[in-house]
Amino acid sequence: MLLFYRLSLFLYALAVRVAAWFKPKARLFLAGRKDLLFTIKARMGDETRPRIWMHCASLGEFEQGRPVLESLRRQYSGYAIVLTFFSPSGYQVRKKYEGADYIFYLPMDSASNAKQFVRDINPSLALFVKYDLWYYYLYELNKRSIPTLLIDAIFRPQQGYFRWYGSVQRQMLKMITHIFTQNEASVSLLERIHIRQASVAGDTRFDRVLTVAQAAAPIEKFEALSQRFKLLIAGSTWAADEQLLATVLPVLPPDWKLIIVPHEVDEERISYVEKLFAGRIRRWSALQEGTFLNQQVMVVDTIGLLLKIYRYGSLAWIGGGLEKGGVHNVLEAAVYGLPCAHGPVYEKYQEAIELVACGATTICSDAATLQDFIGTMIADKAQYEHKSAAARNYVFSQSGATEIILDYLAAKNWLKTL
Repeated sequence: MLLFYRLSLFLYALAVRVAAWFKPKARLFLAGRKDLLFTIKARMGDETRPRIWMHCASLGEFEQGRPVLESLRRQYSGYAIVLTFFSPSGYQVRKKYEGADYIFYLPMDSASNAKQFVRDINPSLALFVKYDLWYYYLYELNKRSIPTLLIDAIFRPQQGYFRWYGSVQRQMLKMITHIFTQNEASVSLLERIHIRQASVAGDTRFDRVLTVAQAAAPIEKFEALSQRFKLLIAGSTWAADEQLLATVLPVLPPDWKLIIVPHEVDEERISYVEKLFAGRIRRWSALQEGTFLNQQVMVVDTIGLLLKIYRYGSLAWIGGGLEKGGVHNVLEAAVYGLPCAHGPVYEKYQEAIELVACGATTICSDAATLQDFIGTMIADKAQYEHKSAAARNYVFSQSGATEIILDYLAAKNWLKTL
């Protein structure tokens, strides 16, 4: 099966090279890895501190693992922090993140790349966030007896780990020192394949959204906007979400505005949204300080504001639930007590399932159900307050995963306070 793994890596690399002719993201993927191992060796050569390495697939996983990374930096300040990304969408946004000393793309997985990378990084601890596990990197870490954690993991029976063809994936799990899962069901699934170095910590995203919600500085433009209008915040949207929102826009009362924050904010996506709402929309970047929005819609064309913007909302639409990949982060809105609605594809996400179950969120599959949700929330104060309290209480009740992970590390004594 390892032969098929190597073949899949070869085919993936080939596909990226072909895609680079057409896709800017693929070009960034290749450009970021040019002479990468040489760059890493040169930059790490003079580093005398011990190191902690965290790897994230992309931006979402980074935000999930961020509470652990920042807690490690505070508690073990004598260590250099090395942060790697697989995807350009993570690296490009966080390449200047001040919470890490070194930020790199992860070189493509191979025996030689992993050997050189792990030798040059030489971490005292390695952490992988949620998934994005790579056989040769884990093999090299295991061979060198470097403690390796997988945090925020969540498993489902449909995944390759639990199928007849998943032997390489199961080997990867066996090479991890400890796996912190989001729920008990994941621990039970791992036990079925004889992976017993696992325990429940929960989801560190709860800690992250609570920290940001409690410490976020005011955004002047939204402070002024929210004093005059009620805001429906549509976060992490795709084309299907935006088309649905365009259909229901006429039901919003005159004192309501629609704020759209697309999942991707490249010019192509922003232009699409502008055409869809032609004559009724304005870009965030064009909104001047101290002015109010004259149009009914605003599109946010800047990355990194969504979690802070939700605080100004009265209702939220969470994007992705109309797509195959599923709904995006519901917690970022729920932490502020926003009643939320999203599409019907959410079964992969435990927090979305639980928020639906406790009545904090509503599933809307079409314009009629979304119109009904908006109308009910505007007209029925009791239902609005019930959903608001349910959302906020759920988020607060699930915090503490970061502390569990840090307590585990303290008990193991792998890291020293320098």
